Amino acid sequence: MPLIDPEVFAGRIHIDGEWVPGGGGEIASVEPATGETLAMVGMADADDVARAAEGAARAQKEWAAMPHPARAAVLRKAAQLWEAHAEEIMGWNVREVGAIPPLAGFALHVTAAECYEASSLPSAPLGSILSSEEPRLSLAQQIPVGVVGVISPFNVPLILGIRAVAPALALGNAVLLKPDPRTVITGGVSMVRIFEEAGLPAGLLQLVPGGAEVGEAMVADPRVRVVAFTGSTRAGRAVGELAGRHLTRAHLELGGNSAFIVRHDADVDKAVNLATWGAFLHQGQICMTVGRHIVHESLFDQYVGKLAAKADSMHVGDPAAGQVHLGPLIDEVQRDRVHTLVQDAVAQGATLAAGGTYEQLFYRPTVLANPPKDAAAYCDEVFGPVASVVSFATDDEAVALAADTEYGLSLGIVTADALAGYEMATRIPSGIVHVNDQTVNDEANAPFGGVGASGTGSRHGGAQANIDAFTETRWITLRREPGQYPL
Repeated sequence: MPLIDPEVFAGRIHIDGEWVPGGGGEIASVEPATGETLAMVGMADADDVARAAEGAARAQKEWAAMPHPARAAVLRKAAQLWEAHAEEIMGWNVREVGAIPPLAGFALHVTAAECYEASSLPSAPLGSILSSEEPRLSLAQQIPVGVVGVISPFNVPLILGIRAVAPALALGNAVLLKPDPRTVITGGVSMVRIFEEAGLPAGLLQLVPGGAEVGEAMVADPRVRVVAFTGSTRAGRAVGELAGRHLTRAHLELGGNSAFIVRHDADVDKAVNLATWGAFLHQGQICMTVGRHIVHESLFDQYVGKLAAKADSMHVGDPAAGQVHLGPLIDEVQRDRVHTLVQDAVAQGATLAAGGTYEQLFYRPTVLANPPKDAAAYCDEVFGPVASVVSFATDDEAVALAADTEYGLSLGIVTADALAGYEMATRIPSGIVHVNDQTVNDEANAPFGGVGASGTGSRHGGAQANIDAFTETRWITLRREPGQYPL
């Protein structure tokens, strides 16, 4: 019996433990590699969000009052179920998202790890004893916020959804989940089914897929006190602005255009190996993707040549049909945007060292040498398999180039002198730094988040970040006798 049965969820959303028709109708979940319709999925509307929020708020109180071992047991069981159903869910990830199997497998590994990590949160210390100038016991206590809204994107829907869903639930909250409509099955249905099987009570994980209007309704609903959004910087600014108007706390994990610095003393072959993974994994559809390759002038020609040769050797095709290095981009809109950025960069003077072509949604891994610093393919987030390579003469120049961006998500530096690399990193604003590694890394217990246009800092990874993200802090005092005041 499969975990995910399209006949059960076809055209439906999930509210209060039931699969029901959504007010927003239904759309097709399409396999980007073939154009085949995998299933029809339901779409919510604003009324559905209100109903889901009401049910979530009702269910949350009893859930938060449960003994902490009971909540922990649900999270542990969910982790085990991700592992037990890995092959089935990987199949959906490959077909619906276009992930190659190694990436789909990594996503399942991290998803299970997030649930294992979250299972420790119910018994974590949720407060502290404070000093007081009065004869009383003074405490700081962290309590569930109540209802959390999670808005996740299409590119890595498992990881980018579960890292908010799991800790929020573990800490006693209910969750409204709005996955991208293009990846509802992987990023939504699979989570609902896993937590159902794990014994999560009805109403605590509500599935409300939809477009911007559904996200707006979620942010504006007074019962939703925290919104965890992962997506583009443009959309994140809109979420943050709306959240501010409604005094809703927003955790924003946004776009990136990560720099990868190759110092004069780096091994070029090792640097190219790292860069290939960092630039082309998942067709470049990762927020941490290496966008800007900043290479010492003495290594520049060699680096470009070897990276281009590697790009030309890579296989692009349907990841469900055979072994490939790159699968399809998510849709024609994204493909056309990527291609326009590449063509514009070449027209502005960049050298096309590799790629720059496509068939259907399969875009060749592309290397642009010496693009102008104001070319969008260099200075903006491309979200496609495009590597822009520029040169530098001194460490100070490399630092200036890396820091010359509104983004600040991830940074990679390759060097024979790791301490020198670390010293460079201290001068470049970035939420994540990897010396002698590429920029795409993820571990469930590590803080994750960016600065500047990449988001509002680390709100995921590790117990304290998750507790801070999904609880409120209140001050409590206790006196043996009522206090006496002079009035």
